Amino acid sequence: MKIGVVVFPGSNCDQDMIYTLQKMDHEVVELWHKDTDLQSVEMVVLPGGFSYGDYLRSGAIARFSPIMEQVIEFANQGGFVLGVCNGFQVLCESKLLPGTLLHNTSHTFICKNVHLKPASSSAAISASLDSDRSYKIPVAHGEGRYYADEETYNSLVANDQIIFRYANADGSVNDAANINGSIDNIAGVCNAGKNVFGMMPHPERAADANLGNEDGRLIFESLFNNLSVEA
Repeated sequence: MKIGVVVFPGSNCDQDMIYTLQKMDHEVVELWHKDTDLQSVEMVVLPGGFSYGDYLRSGAIARFSPIMEQVIEFANQGGFVLGVCNGFQVLCESKLLPGTLLHNTSHTFICKNVHLKPASSSAAISASLDSDRSYKIPVAHGEGRYYADEETYNSLVANDQIIFRYANADGSVNDAANINGSIDNIAGVCNAGKNVFGMMPHPERAADANLGNEDGRLIFESLFNNLSVEA
């Protein structure tokens, strides 16, 4: 698969993402934020970081980068898009994903390993994962508290759009595992069309044996294996 990784001023996880995708035998091209050509990619990834210094709100300025006009059109035509951490924030600001990301309830930056439990059985990124176990994935964010109003939240549940929830190591989902105060422990969602995915934790930071954790690779494998089936 040919994948474009968008680089904004302040992106700092782009090379991590590129390395991981290339290790999984995908062709990867870098898309600069001022580009207006997606170079015929089959998927777009918005990586983590601090686009435009996170001024105003995280992702609020990046949403207006020239490349995003093309990403929005691509997604609206059914193209596959993944946003991780800051990329998730950009997708929410762009209205490609429902809800928004607010400051963590602790008002501190959280950087540590957490556990995720797959929630959606129909979204490609989680469909092949074991719903009875949790996956250890790092987080690094200050504005990761997912929020949606009641109507939007009910729609997410009804359409199976919640892809991950914060959980304990044993897979239990409860308040103690909710690291940032997200509604219903939500760590990631997809759009109704199941072609746009966003998550706060960083699977690319847990996808190499040298890191001692390959749980993130399992997430990517679920994504690409199921996208191949859909294609």
